[in-house]
Amino acid sequence: MLRPLLLLSTLITLTGGEQVFSAPSEFDIRSCPITLYGQKYERVFVNFTTENLVICFQGFFTPGNTDDCVFGPPSDSESAGFEIYPRIPVLETIVSSNVPSIQNQMDCFFTVSFQYHGTNSTLAVIKFGSLSVLYVYVPAQGSVVIDVRINGKTIDSLTVENTPKTRQTRGYLDMSGCRGPGTAYKAGSEVKSPETCVTITCNESLGLLTSTCAPLEHCLGNGSCVVASMSEQTSNLSMNFLCTVMGPTVINTDGLLSSVPDRCTYLLLSIPSDPHFQILANFQDRRRKDVSFLDSVMLLLDEPGVRIHLKQGGRVLLDDSELSLNSSDQMVHGVELHKDQSGISATVSLPNITTSVFFDGYTAQIHLEGSAGSSLQGLCGNSSRSWSELRLPEYNSISCEVQHTDSNDSSINCTKAIERCNLLKEAPFTSCGIDPEPYIIACTDTLCRYPAVDGLNCQVLEAYARVCSLYSNTTLEGWRSQADCPSPGVFCQDRTCSDHEFCGEKTGGGETRCFCRAVFASSYRENNTLGDPTVCSQNSASLTLVNCLLEDKDIDYSALHLNDPTCRGQMDNQSHLVTFSFNSSGSCGTEVTVNSSNVIYKNFITDQNSSNDIITYKDQFYIGFSCAYILYEQTNSKVFRIRSSSAITFVISGLWNYTLTMRAFTDPGQTRVVESSTEVQLNQKIWVELKTDGLDGNLISMVTDSCWATSQESENGSLRYDLIMNGCGNPADQTVKVERNGEGTSSFFSFNMFQFSGTSGDVYLHCRMQLCIKQEDNCVPVLTHAPNTSTLSTD
Repeated sequence: MLRPLLLLSTLITLTGGEQVFSAPSEFDIRSCPITLYGQKYERVFVNFTTENLVICFQGFFTPGNTDDCVFGPPSDSESAGFEIYPRIPVLETIVSSNVPSIQNQMDCFFTVSFQYHGTNSTLAVIKFGSLSVLYVYVPAQGSVVIDVRINGKTIDSLTVENTPKTRQTRGYLDMSGCRGPGTAYKAGSEVKSPETCVTITCNESLGLLTSTCAPLEHCLGNGSCVVASMSEQTSNLSMNFLCTVMGPTVINTDGLLSSVPDRCTYLLLSIPSDPHFQILANFQDRRRKDVSFLDSVMLLLDEPGVRIHLKQGGRVLLDDSELSLNSSDQMVHGVELHKDQSGISATVSLPNITTSVFFDGYTAQIHLEGSAGSSLQGLCGNSSRSWSELRLPEYNSISCEVQHTDSNDSSINCTKAIERCNLLKEAPFTSCGIDPEPYIIACTDTLCRYPAVDGLNCQVLEAYARVCSLYSNTTLEGWRSQADCPSPGVFCQDRTCSDHEFCGEKTGGGETRCFCRAVFASSYRENNTLGDPTVCSQNSASLTLVNCLLEDKDIDYSALHLNDPTCRGQMDNQSHLVTFSFNSSGSCGTEVTVNSSNVIYKNFITDQNSSNDIITYKDQFYIGFSCAYILYEQTNSKVFRIRSSSAITFVISGLWNYTLTMRAFTDPGQTRVVESSTEVQLNQKIWVELKTDGLDGNLISMVTDSCWATSQESENGSLRYDLIMNGCGNPADQTVKVERNGEGTSSFFSFNMFQFSGTSGDVYLHCRMQLCIKQEDNCVPVLTHAPNTSTLSTD
């Protein structure tokens, strides 16, 4: 729902510049979000220790924590300065020449300035798109080491050595790379394990790849792979193979992991002996832009052009037509399909091998029995083909090349996630005999980057239990009760969501609905809109709203209507978009206005019924939109919203020059200021302080004479509501409390937040004050009651 924010149009201006701090301080960097080794952050936390000035990105540093932090030298003084800057071309050139790996254009940067050994020193983090560089300036004599730690482990260090020989005062460190489970890797780096022959590579495009020995090879424990003996090869050729895909992670038939970095369709499995049969996996974003989830599985059959599509909610499509399945097996083009409470199974018998695909909406497991050997190709095999070769954009409706970042989610507790994933090391899972490590890594990687919602806490445990059943015929008795996981069931059974939606769990658990995918919704959320601009045709206008965005705000589209309550929106059953329309004939309560150059047709969408009340304490929905007639310039729609801001004005009165400021708070102690980003609920108590600076408080008091709200920026707006009249609260509004007025150089009052009925526009608060020469208490307003009046008395 739209949540009104208090707009203080009178009289307060936010000033920029450096913020000086002397205690641990948190700073908002949403205007310059930093991506540190693949993780995007929108806040920084700076504090001092006896050994370091520490800049962290998840919370204030404490000994032993596992945060992402930069450790600089200690500060001489008890204060430092923080500031955000826009792009500076000269600095961009200097950094690029010192860090050749940075080719992007600079966006912005933030600095922490401090004193070190009597010199003005600086630590800065510079944003170059999804890349970042640490810049250090320390002119003091001697050597300074700056450490960068990820998850509490030192990933890299930068040394600035200023000696008569080196005369180095500046340093640069590329902090771009890949984020892996519990650690990070620098771009272009390669880490090898001789014991397992596993190689982890962070390529230049920041993709994390894992490779090891071929299927018919084994590791000698010294980094070398050798071809297995003929008897071993024969055994391998007739063994069972299993590939598990969970979220963004693929555990191939050798138990090796790879993580899909983007939103695209990939080849999971193909067998060269039967080139027409392929299994594809489509990966899409869900609640976060930077984590892709397995979204559907597609089987391409021997018959050209025939596709069986396994989708979320237990739905199966043959080409573009949905199949009606039940618990009985059904044969479709040689594929045996089975649907039960746990998911969908598709079994295909090919020469020398039987392939079974299971999909429950989040996890896919491909089980192969027969002589597949080294012929398996795709993410599930051990193919030497690159990611770009395995990527199949022709089966994808969006660009596969674009990778997204997202802000840090403070609700994610990686420590608890690790504890949860490590349940696979405990009974009854220990009776399985299958190495749990790949599943633990996959579980940790996902739950440390994505909130544990939509049953995600149990999905990896469910997948591992199924592996045990398939491989070792082991039933893990009691694991569900021990792990607090429900009985198996298709998540969002038979619920149909559009391409830009996915099915997830509502807050509080139990019920499900279609949520907007994060990438799709991002442009709307950034612009604070719920749909697309108005579409104006020759004689009609339409405005389309996105239903999953409406549901995010608990708005029922069926309750919305135009000015005429009988004119309601039409829901498209496939796209779930809701369209409202009116035409130039004046239907649906359309209002027509004329100016010197336009004939304008206006209407609005609301959920309110007619009311004569001037204010309301309940949330309401209101979007106005309009179109000009044929020959005149079109007018795009505007989403009217109440926003918060502040202003300051310089007042000259007689011989006194002074400033008057107004600030609003959400607590009586005046500790929580209403900022431009603060959401204020309707009927929430708001405290307002008017304060002067430059007055002699021994001689003069400031008296707030009146305060009133309007729906327009002008203080003479057509809709007006009085809060303070003649120095006292409006007797008709019992929520207004004048707590201090005329007693000094400031006044203080409170009221309950409201908005004007029939609009969702800004609420502008205006206050008029006067000066009073002190003589005892004669400046304190006194309310004298009369019918519907109040009088200010300053005896």
